[in-house]
Formats: sequence, C-alpha cells, structure tokens
Amino acid sequence: MNRQKKLKQLFREKAKKASAKLAPKKEKYISKADRLKMAEETVAEPVVSTDS
Repeated sequence: MNRQKKLKQLFREKAKKASAKLAPKKEKYISKADRLKMAEETVAEPVVSTDS
C-alpha cells in the first residue's frame, strides 16, 4: 500500500507541473512608482500629427 501511495503522489506531482506549464503566463509585475513614472512620460510627450 505504501508503494502505491508513493507512485500516486509522483504521478500527481508530474501532472501538476505539466498543467502549470500549459497555464497562461502572468505579466511581469510593475511597481506603483514605475507605473506612475510611465504615465507621466506618456502625458509629457506631445502627440505630433502630420497633415498632408
């Protein structure tokens, strides 16, 4: 019984790792300060439109 339990546990771990690889990847975390800095940069840059 003990051997069967260990085998089941191994298969469960392998299945868990395999499903974790298939899961969608999370985006890299951006700190609040970095988000504010990026927002300021986008606002500070003027949008140039070309009229032909």
